[in-house]
Amino acid sequence: MAVTLEDVEKVAYLARLKLSGEKGRFISQLNRILDYIAQLEELDTGGVPPTSHVLPLKNVFREDEARPSVPREELMANAPAEHMGYFKVPRAIE
Repeated sequence: MAVTLEDVEKVAYLARLKLSGEKGRFISQLNRILDYIAQLEELDTGGVPPTSHVLPLKNVFREDEARPSVPREELMANAPAEHMGYFKVPRAIE
């Protein structure tokens, strides 16, 4: 299936892009991309095990441990305003 001028105009409209003399160039580039994808689809990948990531994933982060924090009273002493034990801030949405 080849990309047409109408396809490029529709995608440009959906993406809210304003294309001028570039449409012809995009048609040719998109057709080359689709041709390449068609070549990839012809490859026999039956012997290739499915993967979700090219590299082996390993968690390199520290263990998630609960640790003591700064006491609430100490934090609230730095608050410009406080209400019921929480920071009071100006309304962001009217």
